Amino acid sequence: MFQRLPSYRDVSPTTFWNSDVPSHWSVAPGLAVIEENKRRNTDLAEGRVLSLSYGRVVVKPVEKQRGLVPESYEGYQVLEPGDIVIRPTDLQNDQTSIRVGMVRDRGIITSAYIGLRPKGSWSADYAYAYLATVDSTKRIYGMGSGLRQQLGWDDLKRMPCLVPPPEEQAHIVKYLTHANARIDKAIAAKRRLIALVNEEKQAVARDLLSSGSGEIGRVPGHWQSVISKRLCRITTGVEDSGNSAPDGEYPFFVRGREILRSSDYLFDAEAVMTPGDGQGGVGKVFHYYNGKFQAHQRVYVFLNFKGVRGRYFYWYLSTFFRSYALAQSNTVTMESLRQPVLASFPIAFPSMREQLRLVEQIEAETSRMQNQVDVAQREIALLGEFRARLLADVVTGKADVRAIAASLPEIDPDSPTPDPLADGDQIVEDAMEMSEV
Repeated sequence: MFQRLPSYRDVSPTTFWNSDVPSHWSVAPGLAVIEENKRRNTDLAEGRVLSLSYGRVVVKPVEKQRGLVPESYEGYQVLEPGDIVIRPTDLQNDQTSIRVGMVRDRGIITSAYIGLRPKGSWSADYAYAYLATVDSTKRIYGMGSGLRQQLGWDDLKRMPCLVPPPEEQAHIVKYLTHANARIDKAIAAKRRLIALVNEEKQAVARDLLSSGSGEIGRVPGHWQSVISKRLCRITTGVEDSGNSAPDGEYPFFVRGREILRSSDYLFDAEAVMTPGDGQGGVGKVFHYYNGKFQAHQRVYVFLNFKGVRGRYFYWYLSTFFRSYALAQSNTVTMESLRQPVLASFPIAFPSMREQLRLVEQIEAETSRMQNQVDVAQREIALLGEFRARLLADVVTGKADVRAIAASLPEIDPDSPTPDPLADGDQIVEDAMEMSEV
């Protein structure tokens, strides 16, 4: 399905893509194939709030509608299934986020975003695939205006747009849907492997840190047990470097003016979920070790350790905190998991020398497992890159998929259709989150 994809024979050059495209495809300005959404949430007729996250337009749960929320949603725009959303701000400073998403549910979203609806010769799915390609190939960063390169409707309506014949658009979408399903299956298998290996790593750490009992607090009598706030400082005072943070991400590398050190540890409270919701997360612990850390805005930092080695603290916290948090309440949510819960977490530890021995033993026994995780993460990232490249080649006519698409089974219209760009950045983000060092 992916090998030896033929090229089109008759091609013509295009300036926008700096390459040749099929000669029988037309090129039209954006104004001919998309229109700007102007539906406003008048009289608060719509209450479902949408959010653009990692290239997906999702319904934002009520419990997450906190922080910088507007006094009224009347100024928001109303979107319908099939619409496309673009986050147009700060093109100059943020060149990593996925900025384009397709709407699957009716709802409202901030008018700071650009809402679009395909028209004329563009189908909704091909329109999304094309705009997602403009984003993933970084051409979107050459557009826009102003000090921070804000994209506007004036930029989009003049943008050159490729328009294959309608039947060919359908073939392209059909091929991408089947291709994404196969790539997703491969990624899911690797994520499952990572999850199983990480469970094995946690079992090793749990056994060594609890003298074989596997339970928090079941340790030799000569060990101390001290709540975490007496062993380190816990803070949420992390700021970015002056650049605005995109939705769902935070450039996590400066606290005030002090750069985080490699001995600092981060706790991601956004990973907290309600037990029984099928996701099973209660928070993730990360070791800060490079110059920039992508994380959600609700993050706690542990630093200035006293009487305990930071690396030992990391292993103990990442091994036992979930069970501890669940024991505090039958329902642990992001709102209930505040700093006092972290501050009261009991850390059991031996002498500094024995802490070092335990850490070295844990990391020696888990190093082979971590190598498996690292390999799987690299493969997931490569699959993400392959997906983005395949999308660009197919959507811009570098590969002719008409014949192979005609041989593929028809898509069930009642089943969910995977997004053509499905999860480019999320793949890398998930892989990073599953890594423990």
